[in-house]
Amino acid sequence: MSSPAERYAAARRRAAQASAAPALHEFARDLGFDLDDFQREACEALERGSGVLVCAPTGAGKTVVGEFAVHLALRGRPGAAAGADGGEGATTRRKCFYTTPIKALSNQKYHDLVDRYGAEQVGLLTGDNAINGDAPVVVMTTEVLRNMLYAGSATLEGLAYVVMDEVHYLADRFRGGVWEEVIIHLPASVTLVSLSATVSNAEEFADWLVTVRGETAVVVSEHRPVPLWQHMLVGKRMFDLFHDADAARKHDVHPELLRYTRDTMRRLELGEGRSAGPGGGRRGPRWRGPMRPDIVDRLDREGLLPAILFIFSRAGCDAAVQQCLAAGLRLTSPEERAEIRRVVEARITAIPGEDLSVLGYWEWLDGLERGLAAHHAGMLPAFKEVVEELFVRGLVKAVFATETLALGINMPARCVVLERLVKFNGEAHVDLTPGEYTQLTGRAGRRGIDVEGHAVVVWSPETDPRHVAGLASTRTYPLRSSFRPSYNMAVNLVGTVGAEPARALLESSFAQFQADRSVVGLARQVQRNTETIEAYGAEAACHHGDFDEYFGLRVAIADRERAIARQGQTQRKAAAVASLERLRVGDVIRVPSGRRAGLAVVLDPATGGFGEPRPLVLTQDRWAGRVTPGDFTTPAEVLTRIRVPKHFNHRSPAARRDLAAAVSGTGLDRHGGRRGGRSRQAVGEDHRLSQLRAELRAHPCHACPDREEHARWAERRRRLERDTEELRQRVAGRTGSLARTFDRIVALLTARGYLSADGEVTDAGRMLGRIWTEADLLVAECLRRKLWDGLSPAELAAAVSVVVFEARRDVDERAGLPRGAVADAVDETLKLWSDIEADEASRGLAVTREPDLGFAWPIYRWARGEALAKVLASGHQIDGEMPAGDFVRWARQVVDLLGQLADSGGASAELRGTARQAIAAVNRGVLAYHAAA
Repeated sequence: MSSPAERYAAARRRAAQASAAPALHEFARDLGFDLDDFQREACEALERGSGVLVCAPTGAGKTVVGEFAVHLALRGRPGAAAGADGGEGATTRRKCFYTTPIKALSNQKYHDLVDRYGAEQVGLLTGDNAINGDAPVVVMTTEVLRNMLYAGSATLEGLAYVVMDEVHYLADRFRGGVWEEVIIHLPASVTLVSLSATVSNAEEFADWLVTVRGETAVVVSEHRPVPLWQHMLVGKRMFDLFHDADAARKHDVHPELLRYTRDTMRRLELGEGRSAGPGGGRRGPRWRGPMRPDIVDRLDREGLLPAILFIFSRAGCDAAVQQCLAAGLRLTSPEERAEIRRVVEARITAIPGEDLSVLGYWEWLDGLERGLAAHHAGMLPAFKEVVEELFVRGLVKAVFATETLALGINMPARCVVLERLVKFNGEAHVDLTPGEYTQLTGRAGRRGIDVEGHAVVVWSPETDPRHVAGLASTRTYPLRSSFRPSYNMAVNLVGTVGAEPARALLESSFAQFQADRSVVGLARQVQRNTETIEAYGAEAACHHGDFDEYFGLRVAIADRERAIARQGQTQRKAAAVASLERLRVGDVIRVPSGRRAGLAVVLDPATGGFGEPRPLVLTQDRWAGRVTPGDFTTPAEVLTRIRVPKHFNHRSPAARRDLAAAVSGTGLDRHGGRRGGRSRQAVGEDHRLSQLRAELRAHPCHACPDREEHARWAERRRRLERDTEELRQRVAGRTGSLARTFDRIVALLTARGYLSADGEVTDAGRMLGRIWTEADLLVAECLRRKLWDGLSPAELAAAVSVVVFEARRDVDERAGLPRGAVADAVDETLKLWSDIEADEASRGLAVTREPDLGFAWPIYRWARGEALAKVLASGHQIDGEMPAGDFVRWARQVVDLLGQLADSGGASAELRGTARQAIAAVNRGVLAYHAAA
């Protein structure tokens, strides 16, 4: 119980805060909870007019700062109290744009803000939805804002705040550059609110924000509002990863866990861990970890549900649900099951009944009613959204998910389980980074619900607890820019500000900022090396004469000797190859060196094929195998011949014994009186080498008694000079690297007619500036050459799909195409791509990705009105039919590009009409469903 004096002091403190930050006081009054220190600090900076960068762990409440920016914008609208907007007057109309990296996050934030401020105050703009776009608060994907900035949209009028949620997404190698484009191009009057996960180089990122956006306050919080406990599940036993918080700081793994895992490994190595019964006699370790249903049951018994179990495989997530169903798990009450069915039936009414069985609806519903579900990109978006809603409401208790769930979707849990610490990144299986581990486990612990969160790693023989401790204790998540200029960006920049100012804008990107910072360190190293080189030069100085000149002669002699040796080695190898090519069956030769040295008889000359000759021989030691030119330091010489039986079987021990005896019976010497080492006379006969040696002996420094000491210092100097030159090249490569790339892109666009010789954007360039896709130049060239004119709606959808689709894994064979007009259009597109690729490669530019034909058949059949089952079965997949989620995602990207064609000034009227018809044909059934409906 506080004293009257303490209560009075607290009241004075609150009054002071209210007078210093009235808008924040007003905002916090309606929150229903007290602001954390970092939230208050960031909001106060925002109210003072400063931009802010907030870095805090997942679930810490960063979005409160973004919502305060929304509050500030709405506070300045007409009808607000006079002066409430900080002196601009009550009639000022101010806006706030809230940007997110993914549509699902935009949809979620839109609903949150509508619940708080009302539907008339909030809008939504994504690739799928456009709701109330002129509202004072608009939630959108970052790409939508980028496109607005380049188009000079009237919607930007009155924009006062931009919230960039999940701003660490700028490290994404495919889309990250969009964040930097927005940050650089936003008007100076706009206040930027950047919300990021905990990154280790927050100060560096903030320094860049200050250079491009002006005053920016940095607020970093490492504190998790809900403490996180780390565990490992070893078989049926659960262990704490750390004994206490102090051990966690020191990365000291719990001794009992280390002892138990070591004992388990020892038992496995001794063979006790192998299965009994048939096959039980197999040697080597065999570990069977806990079954997935057992893990869920264990979490349920220990009160750790709801839980997210991360399995880095779509098929693995689906299999986990089926395993739990087969095991009879049921985590819901009858009342919860009835509510789940009601929610599901309300949400899937837009999906045609005949498609539900194709989508695995009944199995999915069975899992949901038992409190179990999968969540991954291969699922239908409608199904994923239902899973998210039910999990947040506590009706679904266990979700098996891929790492895509960690990308900002608000699905906190009491417990997170990691089945493995390795994931497939699209190219290879790689270890989780500390940043990824922090992002995944950050889901554990629901603020206001759970007292603590729990992260469980399932142990296997490949998992070292000390490695897990390192992941759990390391907070390093460095933000690395992925920004690079594109064709679309180049024409938009040149059209907006001109060519030279565009180069300057690129130089102000975070990518160049980081490159320049690294250059500072390299330049410092070059300076230190230069000083050391001068010191070495002083040590190498000789009073007899110019030691640099003398040392240059020594270096020239060494280089010449190496060149002659390489030349001799090449000649010897060529002679060996020629001699092996001349061999015939029955020739007896001598293998001069190696494990097979001695006499051998040729069984098969193996000539006439490709590559080096590799004759099959039998040695007098009864070894039969192929020899290569590398086994011969001198040409193979035929010493004599013996008869080899016509159908000689070199795999027969008896046959080998008899023939080896015949080889030994020739009486030839096994080693042939080995020749001595190679004479240096051949080397010495080189005229240039003799001349250099004569110059060396005649040089005054040759007579110096300390010449070898001088030579050692000169050698050190030479090595350091070589290293310093490499550093200088790296500095030159990084300084202005983006501007050089931009210049190459501008040169290519000028050569192809998108920019004029004097740097003006042509009509073709304006068309390119409105194409937003990875293959922007290829699409523009297809439009200019009218490759897609004359196609039907279904044919057009198939033809444009090849420039947007990208298979998850490489497929060796080329996908098939509908015959006729589609095949012809795609063939012409491929020829055009080949031409562009050659142009890019010749200019040193990153090449446009090759068109992928794998989606042409599915989208063609869908646009023609065929059934979903037939469409999914026609996907060009390695592992069966195309997942429904993948189909919907790629079909929406095709629709997006078709929409761009329909609005393109560079497309013919006929093509624009066909594109609109194609959009209508594709937007049916599962594609007609919209999350915001």
